[in-house]
Amino acid sequence: MNIMKKAWITTLCLLGALQLFAQEPLKDWANFGKYEQENATGKQPTVVFMGNSITEGWRAKDPDFFTQNNYAGRGISGQVSAQMLVRFRPDVIDLKPQAVVILAGTNDLAHNDYAFSPEKTFGNIVSMIQLAEANQIKVILCSTLPAYQFGWRKELRPAEEIKALNSKLKAYAHEHNITYVDFHAAMQDERGGLPEKYSKDEVHPTLEGYKVMEKLVQDAIHKVLRK
Repeated sequence: MNIMKKAWITTLCLLGALQLFAQEPLKDWANFGKYEQENATGKQPTVVFMGNSITEGWRAKDPDFFTQNNYAGRGISGQVSAQMLVRFRPDVIDLKPQAVVILAGTNDLAHNDYAFSPEKTFGNIVSMIQLAEANQIKVILCSTLPAYQFGWRKELRPAEEIKALNSKLKAYAHEHNITYVDFHAAMQDERGGLPEKYSKDEVHPTLEGYKVMEKLVQDAIHKVLRK
């Protein structure tokens, strides 16, 4: 009887644990749901912009740049390069664009989801490039933007790490004949960060900052699409 009682108690505990587990909301680490409805419209953009809050904010601050050029913004605030890589198929490949603009790295450097690893961040970005090329999508690879510090990680001073990552990205682009857009060189100040006219919080561009980026990326897109 004692054994039966123990078995019954164990069963009740297991059932309770399973019920609690079932009630937990399902996690969407890569945030597939963010653009699920937009992706389902069947609209085929000329270019997809893959990125984080810098890309998401770009579409919010200057929507005409995207709508008038048939560009799709697929930036998600806070995302690291690993999350972008995971959602690259539904948010880029399945849309069948002619080209993709990849802008990543800031949140990796800010340790948003894990400790920064230059090799892993570089590898994630290269994997996105290779996925695009395997699906006949032309690539515009962008440098990570300058940042002297992060408002949410003020103890970090990422300027030199950003330069090192960009050096690797630029070398890879040159070696593999990929169009590279050097936002960093065009926008950095003497600290290796963004000047106030280009960003009010050291990370996210102002409209003036985005206008600088638009000129550079448009030149790159036109060059790539003519190939």
